[in-house]
Amino acid sequence: MAEALGIADLLERPVGTYSGGERRRLEIARALVSEPAVLFLDEPTVGLDPRIRQELLDVIANLRTRDGLTILLTTHYLDEAQRLCDRVAILHEGRIVALDTPAALLAGLGREILEVHVDGQAPAAVAALRSRGIAGDDAFAVGSTLTVPLHDHSGAQAIAALDSAGVAAGAIRTRQPSLDDVYVRLTGARIAE
Repeated sequence: MAEALGIADLLERPVGTYSGGERRRLEIARALVSEPAVLFLDEPTVGLDPRIRQELLDVIANLRTRDGLTILLTTHYLDEAQRLCDRVAILHEGRIVALDTPAALLAGLGREILEVHVDGQAPAAVAALRSRGIAGDDAFAVGSTLTVPLHDHSGAQAIAALDSAGVAAGAIRTRQPSLDDVYVRLTGARIAE
């Protein structure tokens, strides 16, 4: 088990000399000694540097896929849930607001996401896109960044609509939807109109 978790070389050192990532792997090893049917991991990657975080995520993925272990994972990092989980429950203010597979949760967001910086013009931008049928209720803004799930329209159509409405578009990018987008959409982090 120590080899699989990458801690075999640490076993001769005092635990007080372990890094945060080494301690997390040791904690997982301790939890696995009793061969549990379910492994509970509460925020296992908090405070870890990016390299150690990825290594720990690989260990968790291997426990799940190679060993068939059921893992209950709590995390604020939804990219981890998207990568590791068969089912995801999204909680907001102590209530489950969504429970499904990552693919099903993402399916409602369109094929890609358009993000546009609209410096102080978010209400006008949302109104322009909705009036032209390009954006639905799932368009939202956080600060000056407008996020528009593209269902049946292209990013170019959205930018043209903003331009014709007199909304100045700054930085523009398209990307694949993520569980972060699902969370923001479901928890009401949208622009006040």
